[in-house]
Amino acid sequence: MNRTALATAERHDLADFLETLTPEQWDRRSLCQGWTVRDVVAHLISYEEVGMLRFIGGFVRHGFRFGSMNERRLEEFGSRTPAELVAYVRSHAKPSGPTAVADARIGLTDGLIHHQDIRRALGRPRQVPPERLAPVLDFAMIAPPLPAKQNVQGLRLMATDLDWSHGSGVEVTGPGEALLMAVCGRAHALPELMGPGLRTLESRVRPAQ
Repeated sequence: MNRTALATAERHDLADFLETLTPEQWDRRSLCQGWTVRDVVAHLISYEEVGMLRFIGGFVRHGFRFGSMNERRLEEFGSRTPAELVAYVRSHAKPSGPTAVADARIGLTDGLIHHQDIRRALGRPRQVPPERLAPVLDFAMIAPPLPAKQNVQGLRLMATDLDWSHGSGVEVTGPGEALLMAVCGRAHALPELMGPGLRTLESRVRPAQ
């Protein structure tokens, strides 16, 4: 299955999950610092109708700062109701615009990580399909907006539940999803990992919280 199909399936699963949430859960904190569940969903789909020229222009205007541009897009989508946001996720399940770049690797990676940002914060775990998780792990290690590349320097990551590893150095092992979330700055996942390199990874991740 190609990345676009995987990203589309991930968004359908997210929409199904979001429909089970209560109003109170929509306003709960996610694992994204300063963002509620509603904010994360709004961010996730806020670039779908932005063409590449507009995206590049916005990136330049915001001083090449993804965070600043994300906040601006969130202002436009953050006022939508949960029902409107779910409907938008469904109608834009297939990534378009910037999230469709590189065979939707951005859409798949952003969608899967933020899906977990919501589920982990709400105590609603799931088994992430390995065919989606493996390519996200690979892409997260090189994606510029994510901190994984810096967090894993000098470490060897080894997943215990799928055939995936990365890097060389002191080992950090654990479930692939927990490795992904930890190296992307989510300290919530650190207790699920082990290995002699864990202390190093923890020292890099926790200051960002």
